[in-house]
Amino acid sequence: MSNPYFERSPQFGKSKPSVGAPSPYGVPGQQQAYGQTSNVPQGYDPQFQTVEQSYYGPAAGSAQTGRMTYDDVIMKTAGLLAIVVGAAAVSWLLFPGNMAVMLIGLVVGLVLGLVNSFKREPSPALIVGYAAFEGLFLGGISGVFEMINPGIVLQAVLATFVTFAVTLALFKSGKVRVTPKFTKFLLISLVSYGVFSLVNLGIMWFTDLGGAWGIRSVEVFGIPLGVLIGLFAVGLAAMSLIMDFDMITKGIRNGAPRKYAWSAAFGITVTLVWLYIEFLRLLMILRGNN
Repeated sequence: MSNPYFERSPQFGKSKPSVGAPSPYGVPGQQQAYGQTSNVPQGYDPQFQTVEQSYYGPAAGSAQTGRMTYDDVIMKTAGLLAIVVGAAAVSWLLFPGNMAVMLIGLVVGLVLGLVNSFKREPSPALIVGYAAFEGLFLGGISGVFEMINPGIVLQAVLATFVTFAVTLALFKSGKVRVTPKFTKFLLISLVSYGVFSLVNLGIMWFTDLGGAWGIRSVEVFGIPLGVLIGLFAVGLAAMSLIMDFDMITKGIRNGAPRKYAWSAAFGITVTLVWLYIEFLRLLMILRGNN
């Protein structure tokens, strides 16, 4: 006796043969001719063929399920980083030291970053636009810093991706977990660092205190304050990456729609850009460029 649930369920019920298709058991009500062998094994039920195909067939991808996957996030993140690098190359090679291009990239990139951060639904066009304009800014500032200190850009790029790889490995190993205390500390630290950056920017623009880096140029026991603040900022950026990884994992586990892979890729790109800028500034201060 078969399972009654399978008998009642339309998904597991016996399928009706299509019109004009011969039944594997012959025509109902007729017997097979004597000596004629059937190609269907004795006791075989054709409904199990579809069950076997579903069980042993290839797993459904994001296109079939409509859900976000790690592959979606990886591909979109790689695409956004490629746009950032491409726009940076254009800015560096075609507009070297052009302050107008850098300023446009900085302002528009900042505006698009804020818009994307507060949108409820991800907009691929706005996210791609952010990557392009942010690349213009990064290419310009990187070209200027490279002229002052040859090799500094390569060092900052390597430091950024090494930090990314280390934080990803720590997260995957489970040695670093996102807890309520972790989240609270990160939030308070980010707000504090943001306020400090705005105050220091005002000091740099409107006063002569500390030189080119503002308060960061002030020395404490012979060490520029910018070095200590820079190391703290790098730590915050690494923690933000861990938070990004945790949110992506939860989104995939909860079956987030596929379109939110754009949001995940945007978050990682923003954090990597921030991390690169912090390394670039930290290396400049360490080399004594005040």
